[in-house]
Amino acid sequence: MALKKGSVSGFAKHEDEGGNGGIGGYRLVLAVLVALSVLASLPFVVVSGFHTIGEGVISSSPSKGVIDDIPVNTNNTATIGTNSSVNNTFTLSLSLVGDSSVDAISMLSQTTVVSRGTLQVEEDTSLGAARRIAREERNENQLLELDFDPPNEDTIVKLENANMQASELVDSSITGKYSKWKKENKNKNQDSTIRLMRDQIIMARIYLSISEKKRKLDLVQELQICLKRSRGVLGEANIDAELHYSAPKKIKAMADVLSKARDQLFDCKLVTRKLRAMLLTEEEKVRRLKRQNTFLIQLGVKGIPGGIRCLSLRLTIDYYLLPPERRNFPRSENLEDPRFHHYALSTDNVLAAAVVVNSTVMNAKDSSKHVFHLVTDSLNFGALKMWFLLNPPEEATIHVENLDELKWLNSSYCPVLRQLNSAAMREYYFKAGHSTTRSSSASNLKYRNPKYLSMLNHLRFYLPQIFPELDKILFLDDDIVVQKDLTGLWLVDLEGKVNGAVETCVENFHRFDKYLNFSNSFIAGEFDPNACGWAYGMNIFDLKEWKKRNLTGVYHTWQNLNEDRLLWKLGTLPPGLMTFYGLTYSLNKSWHVLGLGYNPSINPSEIENAAVIHYNGNMKPWMEMAMTKYRPYWTKYIDYDHPYLRQCNFVK
Repeated sequence: MALKKGSVSGFAKHEDEGGNGGIGGYRLVLAVLVALSVLASLPFVVVSGFHTIGEGVISSSPSKGVIDDIPVNTNNTATIGTNSSVNNTFTLSLSLVGDSSVDAISMLSQTTVVSRGTLQVEEDTSLGAARRIAREERNENQLLELDFDPPNEDTIVKLENANMQASELVDSSITGKYSKWKKENKNKNQDSTIRLMRDQIIMARIYLSISEKKRKLDLVQELQICLKRSRGVLGEANIDAELHYSAPKKIKAMADVLSKARDQLFDCKLVTRKLRAMLLTEEEKVRRLKRQNTFLIQLGVKGIPGGIRCLSLRLTIDYYLLPPERRNFPRSENLEDPRFHHYALSTDNVLAAAVVVNSTVMNAKDSSKHVFHLVTDSLNFGALKMWFLLNPPEEATIHVENLDELKWLNSSYCPVLRQLNSAAMREYYFKAGHSTTRSSSASNLKYRNPKYLSMLNHLRFYLPQIFPELDKILFLDDDIVVQKDLTGLWLVDLEGKVNGAVETCVENFHRFDKYLNFSNSFIAGEFDPNACGWAYGMNIFDLKEWKKRNLTGVYHTWQNLNEDRLLWKLGTLPPGLMTFYGLTYSLNKSWHVLGLGYNPSINPSEIENAAVIHYNGNMKPWMEMAMTKYRPYWTKYIDYDHPYLRQCNFVK
């Protein structure tokens, strides 16, 4: 409905004269004006000569000057807004909520006189909590709204001031009950001085940025000086006791400068934006440091420590200086005797192989029953032989074989060897999508580990071909330590299965869907995504059953299907899970405890009671990045007084 042309006057008078409809509308408007006098203390604009410009909107042309924008936000019952611009148009918006709104509009249309002045209205203290809640719910259904011109800076400032004054009226006891810091603040922080200094530094950085923007050069200089002094006092301190004795003086000086800066520069929105920007900057720094950490870890994993390189070179030189008749190991007749306990180990790390063999022999009840088959590449063949010629493993039998002498293991027979030599694989490893910068992602970097390019890592799928005369063999990784006699593993009944291993699944972790691509039809049709994964590193294999089921051929089939890496990415565990699917016997977990190369929270009792501990992960025990608390389990089997180790500067 349109409002009639007329004037508005004497709201107090209508309290007794407005009639039933007028009284309801008056009371509603009375509540509308409460915050006008109490919260904002702004003058009520009195105008005359209104004419209708639309429903609920009244317009006139003042005869003198430009009237400033005066937005007034009242309580939740109604909203009044007045606006003017340089073209001398004046608009008044009245937004009413509730059943009494029509009566209020009717009441306004009956008014005839507008007088200049201000109206002071006191808040109706009889409004109860239920009535306030009802008004808040009705606030969403406003009948009339006015489209304002874009507010200028002065309007925004006035609105912010009004909102700040309104926020001071909020019951602080209510917010206190929900403050998540309340409990913490009851207890005095023993390092509160450090925290205070860090907070001061943050605020000083904010005000420094603002003062530079606003060219407050004197303040800039003062803030820079205080920042430098506070940072100097704070240094690398992490507790109050480490602070310099002058810290209280620096805190006081910084507080004075911050107080001065706040008086001159405080802008809530600007400070908030600066804090948010600082937070985003720090988050980006954390992400960058994580990427750098990943890069450095992968770089460290790829690298061979200088001591191990030195050891391998010295041993290789001395081996080829030996006459041929002194290059052979004793007890070679035991190598194909199935009555002995046979171990398979493929490695290019002399020191790691020495620990595996030494720890197994030292914990064996009868070392003469154990036979070790070591396979290495031509680069480390002489070094590995020389080490065990100089340091024979008590009465155990040992044999070192050169991978390059296995002539049957060629690219025409072995799919993975053909793939590793292909141009597409070289492109995948070294060029496409694999930046060598520190910003490279972890998912890319980990696949660049040389172990994925080494055929030594894939020999585990050819054990029946390498040892055709054996019935059972225990496969070991070179990053394990044996702590107990392993003879009992040859007595385990595998119940017709091929692979005896410790399962690693816990709830949803280490199940098949974490290793294989179940969006591929080959994978989805053959395997259960919830099937439990198991660990390589210590596996007892029934080679007779292996050959009977032609599992090497099964492995070849899956490897050929994965030439484009759509079934799994890289590594030997995924094809192992597929090849021995349904053919893996679960061993007791005490046989094999994993995680010493990445998990800092393994239960010490589990480690002590384990037959084999495994440093799977990036933090290998022969590297400086190894976890200090786990390293002694490995170093106890190394004689650091050995002449070769001393020459290569090995230290515990």
